[in-house]
Amino acid sequence: MGLRDRVALVTGGGRGIGQAVSLRLAALGAKVIVNYVARPEPALETVARIEAAGGQARVAQFDVADAAAVQEAVTALAAEEGRLDILVNNAGITRDGLLLKMKEEAWDAVIDTNLKGAFNCLRAAAKPMMKQRWGRIVNITSVIGFAGNAGQVNYAAAKAGLMGLTKSAARELASRQITVNAVAPGYIETEMTSHLSEELAARILAEIPLARLGQAGDVAAAVAYLVSEGADYVTGQCLHVNGGMYM
Repeated sequence: MGLRDRVALVTGGGRGIGQAVSLRLAALGAKVIVNYVARPEPALETVARIEAAGGQARVAQFDVADAAAVQEAVTALAAEEGRLDILVNNAGITRDGLLLKMKEEAWDAVIDTNLKGAFNCLRAAAKPMMKQRWGRIVNITSVIGFAGNAGQVNYAAAKAGLMGLTKSAARELASRQITVNAVAPGYIETEMTSHLSEELAARILAEIPLARLGQAGDVAAAVAYLVSEGADYVTGQCLHVNGGMYM
């Protein structure tokens, strides 16, 4: 149980990749705090699954885009648990649209949640981690942040920005034994990709050397490695989990 006695916060931890990460970290022994913003049911279901398997978990409701709410929640969680060891910045949204037709509200919403939200959580979590002189932070970026994608300028910009955040934070926090890394999923079978048409899905598969969409568990395995003792000497890096779609 490589994460026994560790406390992990997973934002957007109730569904898709976030749920898979929550389940994986709990299976490795961590107590997992499953964050949600509006709908508690998926987060509560994730907690129930963890507890049914003998693990420990709880939910935490806050909007990652709200800096004050994040600071208050993370400070309280660290105090209640006595520590905060792992942060996985997974919360994200999409508001797709072509560049010339994209409304400012769609741009702001995605940047505020996907990029500013990660900054808010990282800044808040770094404080207890610095006192402990140990921590693991993983930002979930995307293949879109590296390759770009028509109709997703806001999403691509936010996910690309996460890499700058990751590298800079890794340099700042390394002296306190806090590592900061990223995982960049490709097309993963989740609720966010379930709306793809058959034609688009076939076109995507043709671009993936491994000829399949990824599973949320593939991403969770990458996160589990980066927060493990085996990744003590890895920081400021991005682990691509995309079946070879982007090399």
